[in-house]
Amino acid sequence: MAAIRKDFPNEVEIVESIFVPLPDGTRLAAKLWRPRDIGPVPVILEYLPYRKREGTRGRDQKMHAWLAGHGYACIRLDIRGTGDSQGLIDDEYTEQEIRDGCDAIAWIAAQDWCDGQVAMYGISWGGFNGLQIAARQPPALKTIITVGSTDDRYATDVHYIGGCLSKDNPDWSATMFAHNDLPPDPEIVGPGWRDMWRARMAHNTPWILTWLAHQRRDAYWKHGSVCEDFSAITIPVYAVSGWADNYSESVPRLLSGLSGPRLGLIGPWAHSFPHDVAVQPAIGWLQEVRRWCDHWLKGRDTGIMDEPMYRVWMQQSAPPSTCYLERAGRWVGEAEWPSSRIDWRDLFLNAGGRLQGTAAKGTPVPICSPLWVGLTAGEVGRYGEDADWPPDQREDDGGSLVFTTDPLPATLEILGAPQLHLRFSVDKPMALVAVRLNDVMPDGRSTRVALGCLNLTHRDSHEQAAMLEPGRVYEAVVDIDDIAHSFPAGHRIAVSISTTYWPICWPSPELATVTVHTGESRLALPVRPEDPADARLRRFDPPEMAAPTPSEDLPAEKTVRRGVRRDLLSKEMVVEFPRWTYAHRMPDIGQTVASDAFARYRITDGDPLSAACETGCTVEITRKDGVFGHHSTSRMTCDATHFRIEVSLRVTENGASVFERSWDERIPRDHV
Repeated sequence: MAAIRKDFPNEVEIVESIFVPLPDGTRLAAKLWRPRDIGPVPVILEYLPYRKREGTRGRDQKMHAWLAGHGYACIRLDIRGTGDSQGLIDDEYTEQEIRDGCDAIAWIAAQDWCDGQVAMYGISWGGFNGLQIAARQPPALKTIITVGSTDDRYATDVHYIGGCLSKDNPDWSATMFAHNDLPPDPEIVGPGWRDMWRARMAHNTPWILTWLAHQRRDAYWKHGSVCEDFSAITIPVYAVSGWADNYSESVPRLLSGLSGPRLGLIGPWAHSFPHDVAVQPAIGWLQEVRRWCDHWLKGRDTGIMDEPMYRVWMQQSAPPSTCYLERAGRWVGEAEWPSSRIDWRDLFLNAGGRLQGTAAKGTPVPICSPLWVGLTAGEVGRYGEDADWPPDQREDDGGSLVFTTDPLPATLEILGAPQLHLRFSVDKPMALVAVRLNDVMPDGRSTRVALGCLNLTHRDSHEQAAMLEPGRVYEAVVDIDDIAHSFPAGHRIAVSISTTYWPICWPSPELATVTVHTGESRLALPVRPEDPADARLRRFDPPEMAAPTPSEDLPAEKTVRRGVRRDLLSKEMVVEFPRWTYAHRMPDIGQTVASDAFARYRITDGDPLSAACETGCTVEITRKDGVFGHHSTSRMTCDATHFRIEVSLRVTENGASVFERSWDERIPRDHV
């Protein structure tokens, strides 16, 4: 737990509500923290759709008050159509959102409390749009700090995984759908709040309908993917993530692709800021933000740019568990990335399930996995909650091809993104593979280290999918997640290949048999040698933050609990995930916000067309003028040629329905 700091070099003034005017007359709502009585200072901007008034109120205060106490003005800005901002929101990372961000930066830079310099700072959505706005080069934007974000919206987000449809695609759509029609606060926006609310209700649509209309990496996904032109970002970038987060792969890609000043940091964390984590060890992250901003915005020599370009937590081997509160390891650094120190080592998938340093020609081996492979895979994007991680891999290995090394004679450490170079044939026109890199202990327990998935119709390109010709031999490269991991002496390295991984990946229309050519397929491992300089790395400060705004956690019963159910007679299998279940009372603004949501995934073994995702979301805001609620359910199913999306919405005021709507749409499957 981060220490609460109460004494700061500067007294902090908080302005609960200001409005940023845009050229088209729309006003965006913001909250401002600034040091009192010290004149114009640089501004740190966080730009999000998650409702600053009551949605992110507590965590905003912990960070922005701390930074303001150290000489920065901080702005927390609601995106157009969210929170207390005017207008309507249509989707993630739209052209409108990016233009609004550039216009907001210009307005902020012109204020008498700003010295003309702006930095962007944010996690997830706020990390995404920081990169996207940096690529537009607004003059006042001098640097960005991007946490838990991506440079590639198709390859590394919640929508598609190696061209496979991700379980989080319908799940995340339901989450945003549940928040996009919540009302603004009349204490902030005035008597026009109800007209704004009605317009939001009428405009709100399930974004899954848009996302499913783009199943390949087309122009839709290229928009906002800064990897399309890294040269457009010329300002300094600090990119941060955690090995347990869905977005860690973007950090080394940014370091490799950008040419300006840049640093990368990856800890053991899940999807969180590094000072406020569910997976220890936390660090003094806000002190690192200050060091970075002092260097680039105040011209102070903090020493931060004298440190390695890429600093990561080298994780020690750990027994399999569905929950890690801490990951043992140590900090290591690389002066540049890609690093010339990394030794790429090939291990060949040989006959008899052997993983060896030399190739041995063998008989091709077929695999057709049952649909229960992946039931205990845990989450893709993890938040550090119970059951986010996969348990012992031996169960999934029972439906997979497994190739294993001999016990290692000495410790072997990897840093980077392993790759499986797969030579294969298949008996159906569509198929996928899931590849797990596992750490096998001497007693047989197996921990998943990293995962890679590939829709084999995307074997050559995520843009130009092509059906498979049964019996033909193909080659494909399966990219496995970036990771830093230490395999101890006596442990074995294993590669497990399956043709299903439900619910992480939506299954192909037919169960396919993939035949792996042993002796010709290989695993490429990025082996990192020891570096004595690691012991001399600067220690991070202890984590600290400002006191949060007053908040009381109220009892909140989850509709579902994390679990897996299997009916051995009907063969139906159900995986359930609780989502965003909480109740918080905020006495300083007289509001309570409560949420209860779930995601449920069903499938019948042997029948990939039985796959279904069901969600339910309820969000209620209680304030002095009433209780306002969103209530929605959704169901995504499929046949051989189409996906079907059914959504039902009811919006309430004081328990009475004020708006209802439903959707029932069929969207063609495109090589998925």
